[in-house]
Amino acid sequence: MDDLDLEKLRTPLAMPSYPEGFRSGFACFVGRPNVGKSTLMNALVGQKVAITSTQPQTTRRTVRGIVQRDESQLIIVDTPGLHKPRTLLGERLDSLVRSTLVEVDVIGFCVPADEPIGRGDTYIARELAAQRDTPVVALVTKTDRTDRAGVAEQLVAVEQLGDWADVVPVSAETGFQVDTAVGVLCGHLPEGPPLYPYEDLTDEPEEMLVAELVREASLEGVRDELPHSIAVVVEEMVPREETRDGREMIDVYASLYVERPSQKAIVIGAKGARLREVGSVARRHIEALLGTKVYLDLRVRVAKDWQRDPKQLRRLGFDQQT
Repeated sequence: MDDLDLEKLRTPLAMPSYPEGFRSGFACFVGRPNVGKSTLMNALVGQKVAITSTQPQTTRRTVRGIVQRDESQLIIVDTPGLHKPRTLLGERLDSLVRSTLVEVDVIGFCVPADEPIGRGDTYIARELAAQRDTPVVALVTKTDRTDRAGVAEQLVAVEQLGDWADVVPVSAETGFQVDTAVGVLCGHLPEGPPLYPYEDLTDEPEEMLVAELVREASLEGVRDELPHSIAVVVEEMVPREETRDGREMIDVYASLYVERPSQKAIVIGAKGARLREVGSVARRHIEALLGTKVYLDLRVRVAKDWQRDPKQLRRLGFDQQT
């Protein structure tokens, strides 16, 4: 788990002149699991920088996506969903979210338009009320999944949850009010120079992005209890010196870790069919990310009860730093 020290990232870059009144800073998206935080971040950035899934609690790390505009630069910190932890991993993810809240310039509280306000939303609203020094923008997501009356009803319900700096309905799927959301969030940033080069859309290492794409492919179509037990580590990424047709290629060797032998069998599938499908889907996304052909070698390994084992968490990249 990466050490989120946003102050280290606030050092201005040696860059060309920027317009007077330029704004730059950090926003954090929070909400209960599976409310569309990662999908919304991808829509605002304009490119896939965080994985998405129908399975809840997909995000396990802070992923930073960079929204570049002529008059502003917004760095969005996507966080795991706030929930009651049941494992050591869950406790560390919860701690990660809370540490992020106090370091950003503006918080985006995501609430889906197509689901009634629940205890999870109320709990997070109470938590955000304590962030008195940081403006909170309520983002009513997934507006494409209900009609206009449903969106209006949810806006009223969200207004009553807390004292928000702004409330913005938005749809990542259709693009409805995506630019408006960017503008509102950027309006709460301090004036200052860009913090990243203009061409950057994320600061995630390629190996981490590749590992997440493999995990995203492995999450689809598996049993409800299995997604939380899957971790992916890229063991090696090396350019191939030669290919038969002279094209560039990168060899990627990755391991999928599960907690029990029975889960390994599920991931591999009958005669390896499921693992081959995971590899095929992941390879297409990795090739789009890297812009080159990819040979992907996947191995499934068992790390018993890794979500509860501090040594295993460290080995899989989830150290105690938050």
